[in-house]
Amino acid sequence: MARAPHGKNEPPKIIIVKKIIADGHGGHHGGAWKVAYADFVTAMMAFFLLLWLLGATTEKQRKGLADYFAPTLLDSRKLGIGGSGPLGGESIMSNNKTGPKAAASVIASIGIPSTKQQNGEKSGMGEKGSLRSVALANEDKKNFEAMRKRIMQEIAASKEIAKLATHIRFVPTQDGLRIDLVDNADYSMFALGTTVLQPDASTLIGLIAQSVQSLPNTIMIRGHTDSLPYGDPRAMNNWMLASGRAEATRRRLAAGGLPEARFERIEGVADREPMIVDNPADPRNRRVAITLLYQKGVFGT
Repeated sequence: MARAPHGKNEPPKIIIVKKIIADGHGGHHGGAWKVAYADFVTAMMAFFLLLWLLGATTEKQRKGLADYFAPTLLDSRKLGIGGSGPLGGESIMSNNKTGPKAAASVIASIGIPSTKQQNGEKSGMGEKGSLRSVALANEDKKNFEAMRKRIMQEIAASKEIAKLATHIRFVPTQDGLRIDLVDNADYSMFALGTTVLQPDASTLIGLIAQSVQSLPNTIMIRGHTDSLPYGDPRAMNNWMLASGRAEATRRRLAAGGLPEARFERIEGVADREPMIVDNPADPRNRRVAITLLYQKGVFGT
């Protein structure tokens, strides 16, 4: 017989049984989120390390690091850069040079910001270590070749300057394309011992100005002489003559339509860089070099 309730109108009690099955820890204690968080922290650490490197190094040092990861640009073993890693086994905070031959290495320590201007031979493809994109380099080469063909066609078609075809040379260099205007024993671009251009040489330089006017490249001009001395070097000497001929060439290019901003460097080197090394007095050492410099890229582009 059922047991009577405590109260007359009290309903029977409902008993609820709750079973809890233990599964170790709650779902929020799983390990998957830890892996994702560790990846995020690692990525952020790499990002801030990159920002620190950009601020703590010079452009030349960054160029060296970039070249390490682009081994087609330089031979790292030949230059003594690195060993089995980008820092050649050195600590990032080390003041030493990297590589097996510390004194000969191109890259200085990147741990301490440099406060001195570093001079020396240029490395890589850009001026003072700045980076140029491959796209700009290819564009320059195509433009240079098209310009060279155009100039030679114009020379061949002109009776006035056709004889100068053997006096103009196009030489690719690490700085850009150099256009040499060379004298010989029978002809000189300038009146002997002066900075006065011959009429046909002036016409040739005007043709060059028209051909490079549409290009974005800046220009460097260098004057060269032979080693024949002047009677009174205090009144006139080969340094003055080389510099004056470079400036006369600049003025003729400017008269041909090139704006002042296109000229980056004008200099004379006298007889210090002869073309005919064995005979510094050779008239072929008298020349003016007009160099179309490669376009400068921006770091990271």
